[in-house]
Amino acid sequence: MSTPPLAASGMAPGPFAGPQAQQAAREVNTASLCRIGQETVQDIVYRTMEIFQLLRNMQLPNGVTYHTGTYQDRLAKLQDHLRQLSILFRKLRLVYDKCNENCGGMDPIPVEQLIPYMEEDGSKNDDRAGPPRFASEERREIAEVNKKLKQKNQQLKQIMDQLRNLIWDINAMLAMRN
Repeated sequence: MSTPPLAASGMAPGPFAGPQAQQAAREVNTASLCRIGQETVQDIVYRTMEIFQLLRNMQLPNGVTYHTGTYQDRLAKLQDHLRQLSILFRKLRLVYDKCNENCGGMDPIPVEQLIPYMEEDGSKNDDRAGPPRFASEERREIAEVNKKLKQKNQQLKQIMDQLRNLIWDINAMLAMRN
């Protein structure tokens, strides 16, 4: 009994083994690539934490006798983690390049358009309500108002300090007179 020959994609030839099926197998959803990239980054972080754990537990040869077997074992583990970390970085680079390739034909959307509009709440008068503003514009305005408030607070603090000093001087003069 012989097995049917395998197609180039590693699948048995069937009714869907045409060029379209092979192209669909090669094309990967960009969202799936992003998920794979996220998992790869998490693996990189985990491997890096393991490397630091190994390095923290390694004892430096400060004239202390150490077992060469233990040292060689830890060194091998460290080199293995570094090799796997290098592989993960290469995988992440491939995912990044593939995502950029998939998104290359898209027109870039300005970041301001990705931020949702903020409607003015409670504005029932149509003449008061202007065109909707971006949330970033409103944040910028709030930051300006906060800056002005801080300046006013600083001025008030200086005035209060001057008044406190004046009252102190008046009380000192009254005490000297008595």
